[in-house]
Amino acid sequence: MENKTDILAKFFYEIGNLKKVLRAHQQTLLTVDPTDNIASHSFRTAFIGYFLAKELTADADKVLKMCLLHDIEEVRSGDMNWVNKKYAKVYGDEIRDDQLEGLPHSQEFLQLSKEYTERQSKEAKIAKDADLLEQVFLLKEYAQQGNKEAEHWLHEDGADECQQIKLMNFDFTKEIAKKAMEMKPSDWWENIWTPKNR
Repeated sequence: MENKTDILAKFFYEIGNLKKVLRAHQQTLLTVDPTDNIASHSFRTAFIGYFLAKELTADADKVLKMCLLHDIEEVRSGDMNWVNKKYAKVYGDEIRDDQLEGLPHSQEFLQLSKEYTERQSKEAKIAKDADLLEQVFLLKEYAQQGNKEAEHWLHEDGADECQQIKLMNFDFTKEIAKKAMEMKPSDWWENIWTPKNR
């Protein structure tokens, strides 16, 4: 029988492979970007989820954990874009249960995984909004680099809201998404750079 350290070490190796799982939308965005993987997506999604939860007076710890969990099954199933999902069924809940079940202290994560999938709680809805908002930021980054497909996704024939925004649950999330679409991805460093060495 495996002990705790064996089980945890294997799990940590498994989730480490999320950085090797490229996001499937690259196919429909006609791009190849090795930095656009499930690990990088989950990392930014977790930060987004935390701050959304704080702003929307929800349990930020719970949202943060849901965001970290929300795509871990893709290390076993791969990512599916919106075309793939029309034809293929992924048993994400079953995979996450298998991944988490033998882990020490896993009950909390199993419950959070179920809650996220059901999307009934405020925290689950915020975590999903974070997932969608991260996609908006990524699309804007690609569009800024000249990716016409990303630009099309963002503006869908001149529409004011892209599909990701339409799917969001909270007005605050939608406001951030719209602000992100107005900005340049490089605006974050505009007033902090200097030509002087320290």
